[in-house]
Amino acid sequence: MPAGRRRTWEPLAVGLGAVVLAVAISVAVGSRTLGPGEVLSGVEALLRGGTTDPAAAVVAARVDRTVVGAVVGLAVALSGAAMQGLTRNPLADPGILGVNAGAALGVVLGIQLLGVGSAAAFGWLALGGGVVAAVVVYAVSAAAPGGPAPLTMALAGAALTAGAVSVVAGLLISDRSALDTFRFWQVGSVAGRPVGLVLDVLPLLVVSLLVVALSGPVLNATALGDDLERALGQRVHLARGVVALGAVGLAAGAVALAGPVGFVGLVVPHLVRLVTGPDYRRILLGSAIVGPVLVLLTDTLGRIVMPPSEIQVGLMTAVLGAPGLIWLVRRTAVR
Repeated sequence: MPAGRRRTWEPLAVGLGAVVLAVAISVAVGSRTLGPGEVLSGVEALLRGGTTDPAAAVVAARVDRTVVGAVVGLAVALSGAAMQGLTRNPLADPGILGVNAGAALGVVLGIQLLGVGSAAAFGWLALGGGVVAAVVVYAVSAAAPGGPAPLTMALAGAALTAGAVSVVAGLLISDRSALDTFRFWQVGSVAGRPVGLVLDVLPLLVVSLLVVALSGPVLNATALGDDLERALGQRVHLARGVVALGAVGLAAGAVALAGPVGFVGLVVPHLVRLVTGPDYRRILLGSAIVGPVLVLLTDTLGRIVMPPSEIQVGLMTAVLGAPGLIWLVRRTAVR
């Protein structure tokens, strides 16, 4: 095999192996210890359609959260990579376009006005709020003299985030019961999320995934600047708008499934870029692999660090992501 192909396939094979290993660890490890035989028997019982055995019930719950965690990790990491490319901002993540803040506002309004309290309903509320926020941000940036440029989109997202956070805080202060309900969603968790919830947002995730997965050439051209992008034949505003909608769709779907899971969309593209270089076609592929691994491993770690209690994955990614980001910033500064 030529050396160039070997350099391409070896990291991909290692990444796919890491995904398989992370899935196996997520199913096998938890606050309740199960031996390998119990795990295998539980998986076998699930394949036969039975969950009456205690071990099978535990494995079933872990399989659900593993599937949700893998989907959330993939969606958030790809969304972060696309947003960093679109805005040419290495500190961009799904929150930069106001998606997380819009989703939180949608959930709070649903709790206070509609009395919503179920995870499935939170998903729809978060999805609607995230999409509306993204549309508002894009409309505001498109109305600017230069159109929806990276800087105007980032500024509009920051303004919307500040406004939405203020409204959320005001609503929660005035309603203690809404605060008690909202805080369990706000921390970001894949626990207790049924696989059926993935099916609810699957159409949005599939369409958005296809858009972002094919956006490598657009993001590479964006990195060259507007003039060179036009010289390469790109319809700048249209291409960026389509990719932005895809990135927002992934972020909104992930928030709908698990709540806001921070630092994954910020840190994962940086980690991948250290291996792949600046080519966004490889960065997107690497992010789709590393994102699920990071979420699954941090979720598993959160189950075992303080048994029998669990630390939610949103808190674990924040605890581990903050020093990781500092390390990346220092490494970049040195280089």
